[in-house]
Amino acid sequence: MKNTDIELAFEFVSSGSPYEHTAYISKSTGETFFQSDLSGEDDLPEGYEEDEDLLEIPHKNDLDLGTALVWEFVGNNLPEDHGRIRGIFSSRGAYGRFKSYLDGKGILDSWYEFEEAKTKEAIRNWCQENGISVEE
Repeated sequence: MKNTDIELAFEFVSSGSPYEHTAYISKSTGETFFQSDLSGEDDLPEGYEEDEDLLEIPHKNDLDLGTALVWEFVGNNLPEDHGRIRGIFSSRGAYGRFKSYLDGKGILDSWYEFEEAKTKEAIRNWCQENGISVEE
């Protein structure tokens, strides 16, 4: 299976709140299927719930890629700003303010590189744990 197909499905699932969008991958063919109540998209095959060949693609929260990632990045790059960033995350809209803060520090690109690398690593690990071989 191509890593990009799994990454696209992962991005689709993670683009909303958990359970707003779902995607499945066929372990035998690598084909992906998508469903979204918001957009009305639904190409899931009939009986997908019982199909043992289909594996549900996780949401980023399922792979601990939410605020845990922020704290790892802060610990590695801005340990002296931990309290300030904790304040940023005390209310809604935190990610936007966090990115603005990083931009002001000149390390927003570092955040994006870190986030992308950690996401790819988590997806790769998820695939291994679920017996999915991936082509880079």
